[in-house]
Amino acid sequence: MADDSQTADNAPVEPKDDWRPVGIDISTPSIARVYDAVLGGKDNYPVDRAIAEASLAIVPEIGDVGRYNRAILGRGVRYMAEQGIRQFLDLGSGLPTVQNTHQVAQEHSPEARVVYVDKDPIVLAHGRALLAENDRTTVVTADLREPAEILAHPDVRALIDFDQPVGLMLVGVVHHLNDDEGPEQIVEAYKKALPPGSFLFLTHFCASSPDAVALEKALLTDLGSGRFRSIEEISAYFDGLELVEPGVVFLPQWQPEEPVEEPLTVGQKLMAGGIARKPTA
Repeated sequence: MADDSQTADNAPVEPKDDWRPVGIDISTPSIARVYDAVLGGKDNYPVDRAIAEASLAIVPEIGDVGRYNRAILGRGVRYMAEQGIRQFLDLGSGLPTVQNTHQVAQEHSPEARVVYVDKDPIVLAHGRALLAENDRTTVVTADLREPAEILAHPDVRALIDFDQPVGLMLVGVVHHLNDDEGPEQIVEAYKKALPPGSFLFLTHFCASSPDAVALEKALLTDLGSGRFRSIEEISAYFDGLELVEPGVVFLPQWQPEEPVEEPLTVGQKLMAGGIARKPTA
């Protein structure tokens, strides 16, 4: 974790070499840390903040976009919990922040079980500290591009019973799979493993404006990932499932808790997503 100490002008002080987390490369940007920087967190480094700042220059609302994604995460987890889901597999979960999946799910149902999966070791370090006293939640370091490995992982199997409905979460992560990595096939492999009555919850960068296309170019150049796809392409990930109303829409439009003003801004249209149920017959 980056050191919290500050200079006189309130700028973050970079950690000394011997304070750097073991096994974490701070010379290369991390998706989880860039997202943390966008949200105004402290668990990031100059290489991550540079990308966040470049993104801000293209889409000044980028910080709000991160918050829209966190807000729909809360609404989506609550919805699934209200439908009786008591186990959640959160893939590409990122760094802990406010209203994490387990907090929302266990607030509704204390017996709910949650497995977070992320390939960044910094997520494991922070997640273990956060969940030290929560035996119904765990963090697994693995790459979501390896469905068979994740689905068979003993820590996943210890909490997730694949004979019972599961809430599978791919929130803000599939857009980091490039076209040549077969994102459709990867999502399909997870869907196939879900028992009937399960839900898929997915959000994704959307190619909704010239600014979105410009941001995609910058992310692909600087971060190496960040594909912006159309609403139709995002909707295709839900093929074979029953979409929950209102379907695949821009994030603020998915079952909002208060009226959403029209027209939507560039930032409000930067991501789209939805939730769908696997049929029982």
